[in-house]
Amino acid sequence: MRISEHYSANRPIVIWLLGVCILIFGMVVLGGVTRLTNSGLSMVEWEPLMGIVPPLNEHEWQDTFSKYRQSPEYQKINTGMSLAEFKNIFYFEYAHRLLGRTIGFAFLLPFIYFLIRRRIDRPLIAKMIIIFVLGGLQGVLGWFMVKSGLVNNPHVSQYRLTAHLSTAILIYAYILWVAMGLCWNNTCNTTCESFDKLRQYGIVVTVLILIMILSGGFVAGTRAGMLYNTFPLMGDRFIPDGLFSLSPFYLNFFENQTTIQFDHRMIAYTLFVVIPVFWLKIQKSRLQKRTKLIAHLLLFMLGIQASLGISTLLFVVPVPLAASHQAGALVLLSLALLLNHELRKSPDIYRNLT
Repeated sequence: MRISEHYSANRPIVIWLLGVCILIFGMVVLGGVTRLTNSGLSMVEWEPLMGIVPPLNEHEWQDTFSKYRQSPEYQKINTGMSLAEFKNIFYFEYAHRLLGRTIGFAFLLPFIYFLIRRRIDRPLIAKMIIIFVLGGLQGVLGWFMVKSGLVNNPHVSQYRLTAHLSTAILIYAYILWVAMGLCWNNTCNTTCESFDKLRQYGIVVTVLILIMILSGGFVAGTRAGMLYNTFPLMGDRFIPDGLFSLSPFYLNFFENQTTIQFDHRMIAYTLFVVIPVFWLKIQKSRLQKRTKLIAHLLLFMLGIQASLGISTLLFVVPVPLAASHQAGALVLLSLALLLNHELRKSPDIYRNLT
């Protein structure tokens, strides 16, 4: 089956899945904004069904605000906050939770429709069930993360925050990968063997991008971006003091702000080596122009993402730049996945092979 024929047969499902991907993309960015505006602990209850309706009158607002005033965040950080100020942070968290519920419906209802119409085969049904289970887990992880901040120390755990982010990225990447598989047949026979190393290199690049995103979760969770707002040095040194000041040793990678930011920078430097090398290898190969164009876009996005990261650091994490940096990470990952999928496609994407 040709690519165009394969896509035409699955077009409604592909459009559905890509639409869900777009919603998840927005969810990740909105989650970042919610954290950056310190809005994540404004809703102190988890109501999966009733929570879809916000306060509608003055009495309901006062009741919601009263519950927040009993939280450690209000008592230790936001004492004296007015109702108007509370509404500002409440709406960010409310929008985040509402979008999460919207994604659930946007996935489940079309899935049921396609299932009833017998448009989904058994292998795809299994994949959809995996996605649905991961989505439910993501909701539970979200509340588990929020609960970590509703204690004496009103600050969410960086471990739970990173787990919540990781699950969102996993769901996004998996849905995108499944959608790409429905666009074309990506089976590969022995004539592709000369490209095995290129595909393996692409996997390494993608894994490094994923590690970079998870590292960003720990940067966000520990507020490590507020430290050493200089570049390329950290203060007046490339390797700062105190990298391994915590004991036991491994805790530095997850709880030491200096180490966490240093690691994030080192992963970025590594990507600045491996992605250009990947790009060069693809340009020298006998791949189609479209594949090489995706490699161009990946390299270009790397430059954009690095610029956003440096700017976010130098300007001490302003919300617009930090949110753009988080969005840029998802775009970079998406391009890497697309390029990996291109390299797995059937041999007709290669030209002039002998």
